[in-house]
Amino acid sequence: MDAFELLRLNLSSPMVLGFALGIVAALLKSDLRLPDAVHSALGTYLLLAIGLKGGAELAKVSPAEIALPALATLAAGICVPIACYAALRRFGRFSIVDAAAVAAHYGSVSIVTFTAASVFVEARGLASEGYLAALAAFLEVPGILVAIALARSARAGSSWSSSLHEVLTGKSNLLLLGGVVIGYLAGAHGVESVAPLFVAPFRGVLTLFLIDMGFLAASRLRDLRAVGPFLLGFALVAPLVNGFLGAALGSAAGLSPGGATVFATMLARASYIAAPVAVRLALPEANPALYLTSSLGLTFPFNLAVGIPLYHEFVCWIQA
Repeated sequence: MDAFELLRLNLSSPMVLGFALGIVAALLKSDLRLPDAVHSALGTYLLLAIGLKGGAELAKVSPAEIALPALATLAAGICVPIACYAALRRFGRFSIVDAAAVAAHYGSVSIVTFTAASVFVEARGLASEGYLAALAAFLEVPGILVAIALARSARAGSSWSSSLHEVLTGKSNLLLLGGVVIGYLAGAHGVESVAPLFVAPFRGVLTLFLIDMGFLAASRLRDLRAVGPFLLGFALVAPLVNGFLGAALGSAAGLSPGGATVFATMLARASYIAAPVAVRLALPEANPALYLTSSLGLTFPFNLAVGIPLYHEFVCWIQA
């Protein structure tokens, strides 16, 4: 299957079409936006469902099997935010705080994008390592902490303890990590008992959630003038560079083609759930128009529409 056919199939999936519906609704000034309570409930469901599945799969593998992928995840969690920060400072001339804030978003993980990649490879008939959900939970933390560390020199008296507490106990991390622990302890048989709620409806709930995310992403489009041409280019080039890096690292770590595609998407991420919360706490003077518009308004729709098929092509080329 060539790249154009993969792109066509991806763009015609219910999840991507739901995201497009949300964008159209926002542009038409519709009242389609879901209430905050419903949006939060859907996000809670998705995070817990992902964690449960990842934990159940993690219980099936030996430490030796997951060692290399975990090491690759840790290396990426440290190196990617540093590289993003350096590029934003040197070429974009961003302030220390704004560069660190944007780097935190590109160093953390987008769970919704990760989920879309998992659905993509499954729809193509490819298997992927189930423990990748556990690695996604692991990747959420180091990128944010590294970016905050880079900004410490600009902020006298910054509180490491409160920042670390927010990252580790924030809703998204706690649900994801908690789901992994529950899934691991319960095992595949235990998770099967709740499959009618957490497995069967998953894609439908994801589609509904992405309709709302499309509406939110479109609401950031009016801030494009604020981000400037450099950040506009960065938001589209960074996921490609990081995605290729993820394809290479995942393949080197022994992941299957489907697993390496999901791993590449993990690295091509731009967080818009955990990272904004941590950045608001640790770097309150950072400009939200920069980090939210680039991550949610640009990188997220790019990854969802065309990025994931491209990362799959990277993997196919590397593993050929």
